[in-house]
Amino acid sequence: MIAVIDYDAGNMKSVEKAFQFLGEDVCITRDRQKILSASKIVLPGVGAFGDAMQRLRKYDLVEIIRRAVDDGKPFLGICLGLQLLFDRSDEAPGEEGLGILKGNILRIPESQGLKIPHMGWNSVKLEKESRIFRDIGDNPYFYFVHSYYLKADDPADVAAVTFYSTLIDAAVEHDNVFASQFHPEKSSEIGLRVLKNFAEL
Repeated sequence: MIAVIDYDAGNMKSVEKAFQFLGEDVCITRDRQKILSASKIVLPGVGAFGDAMQRLRKYDLVEIIRRAVDDGKPFLGICLGLQLLFDRSDEAPGEEGLGILKGNILRIPESQGLKIPHMGWNSVKLEKESRIFRDIGDNPYFYFVHSYYLKADDPADVAAVTFYSTLIDAAVEHDNVFASQFHPEKSSEIGLRVLKNFAEL
């Protein structure tokens, strides 16, 4: 079973529906035992970094997430879920992230002719062979909605990049932890392929 972590942060139903479409057994939950007994875990999310971390603490999910990662379960963060895996964000000064991976979330710099938030389809350049990008092909397009972006401390963690005003770390892979700034569940067939690759780990 794939557990989609419920912390009132949007887009959980669309992630659930995408996995159901792929024929996967999936549930949206914040139940400790269901999360820890799941074969794989997904942390989706849209919204603000600080609010999201407060809700994760409110529902006692922070240590459960860290334990699940330490147990070696395949873990996928999506959009805000990617950002929360890192240390801190410009969006919420003083608010600590999960710190599972090392890096910071920065505001996308203003650039003439570009709107913020970055909303729409962007091509992604694969930086290394990643299990969730298996059989994807070169320079795939994915759907993004965000005003902040990841700058990972360790380039070896970065699975894919994109460019929108600045170079953005668009996806990461570190051992059993995977995450994407883009929304695979909203990225048509190519996004479903990413989710299928994750489900088949």
